[in-house]
Amino acid sequence: MKAKKTGRPREFDKNEALSAAMHVFWKQGYDGASMRDLTAAMNISGPSLYGVFGDKRQLFMEAIDFYANRKACKPLEVFETEPNIETAVQKFFFEVIEYSTESVSGAKGCFLSSCVATAAGELEGVEELLKRAILDTDERLARRFELEKARGVLPDNFPSKIRARLMFDLRQGLVFRARAGIEPKFLLADIESNVRIILG
Repeated sequence: MKAKKTGRPREFDKNEALSAAMHVFWKQGYDGASMRDLTAAMNISGPSLYGVFGDKRQLFMEAIDFYANRKACKPLEVFETEPNIETAVQKFFFEVIEYSTESVSGAKGCFLSSCVATAAGELEGVEELLKRAILDTDERLARRFELEKARGVLPDNFPSKIRARLMFDLRQGLVFRARAGIEPKFLLADIESNVRIILG
């Protein structure tokens, strides 16, 4: 009688595990995310988590890096790919409001402001990662404005870096208001004014 063949064990996908962990931290915060919550979401055992990531703090740090390095942050993605710069700014703010108010997973808003910022100063290394993520976002926003200047769409004296920082700060304000329960219709009503502030 032949021995029954066992199926090949599912290959561990680190990025998939990090994405799952990130959403747990995002929804529940660093302190609120238990090891049981994390291992259940990541579909791995406690020993496996420690073996791959070291501990909860290191997992959190890697989740921050994972979020910061992804190209699929929806507001940035639409801002970088929409051909018309005015529409790109409009869509950026719309997507910010959308992901701050309509998340099915419960992880609303920006991971950096919703979760990571609250851990800065409490966990070693988090403040530096947060600073780097903010500066990288500023750079991506400014790069699009510089491209539009090169195309002749924006004037040569358009302050790309200043407007990029302002755009990021307006985004964070929208996230904060959304988390406070301000109705989306009031946030959406401000989009056109925000566009004029950024491009005017």
